[in-house]
Amino acid sequence: MKIGELAQVAQTTVETVRYYEKAGLLPETARTAGNFRVYGPAHLERLRFIRNCRALDMSHEEIHTLLNLADEPAEGCGAINAVFDQHMAHVDERIRELIHLKEQLAMLRQRCQSEQAVDACGILQGLAAMETEAKPERHTHLG
Repeated sequence: MKIGELAQVAQTTVETVRYYEKAGLLPETARTAGNFRVYGPAHLERLRFIRNCRALDMSHEEIHTLLNLADEPAEGCGAINAVFDQHMAHVDERIRELIHLKEQLAMLRQRCQSEQAVDACGILQGLAAMETEAKPERHTHLG
């Protein structure tokens, strides 16, 4: 199948397929005499795998690692568990960051409980007076 067909079957875009090829997640494929890429079932399977990993918010590095491990089917799955454990730790940290963000937003929202003039808005006053915390290092692994 051609790249457009692959993208359609995998429910993605042609640009995404090309991006994953450039990123080394999808292997380059053979080309026809007319210089069209030709994809097979293995490409579709790998593309779906990549998309599923991305749906779980995995980084390209994590996906590379999982693909490399998947290419060694006789090996044990301990390394795969390690990738997932590390990813779950990233998710836990991001949840903590989001909870803190929600608390900050809720405190600001509490400052304005009724309709009033903009110049008396407690939210805007709170934003203007808020001491900016030293921005902690964001614990995302996605970059």
